[in-house]
Amino acid sequence: MADQGVGRGLVRGAKIGQTGEMETQNYANHRQTVPMFHFVLFPLLVLTLIGSCVNLYCSWGDHHRLYSASLIVVLTLCVLMLLFLCRIFALKAQDRAIRGEENLRHFALTGKLLDPRLTIRQIIALRFASDDEFVALAQQAAEKNLAADAIKQAVKKWKADTYRV
Repeated sequence: MADQGVGRGLVRGAKIGQTGEMETQNYANHRQTVPMFHFVLFPLLVLTLIGSCVNLYCSWGDHHRLYSASLIVVLTLCVLMLLFLCRIFALKAQDRAIRGEENLRHFALTGKLLDPRLTIRQIIALRFASDDEFVALAQQAAEKNLAADAIKQAVKKWKADTYRV
């Protein structure tokens, strides 16, 4: 596909084995991280927040520095909140897309939509199931109210999803 290389190096998830080929995605290695987000931007913002709080504390008696020190703390908190909200909004959009895709998949396989008792977390976990086990696992998840982690562990033939971040 044309977009498989987009962002290569920015998202870490699919591992390269000793043979130089991509390892098959499974329960143990399916979680992905974005190094620039998780290991650079977030820690820098946390350090900035700590530094700005120390600066505010040191400026407490000095009325000339107090305004700018408190402004830096407020702005750092705003950027931190923005960081989390951007992440949450992107994940919510992905959740909606996955719900639609899996509903369509279930409809194509059975002629019926997914059971309405399934939560979004369960549907997201079901995306890893192959077509052979998807319908039965979806029914079992709805009837037994399986946790998302239990659904993922129940998948025998893992269907990789390398696009969700």
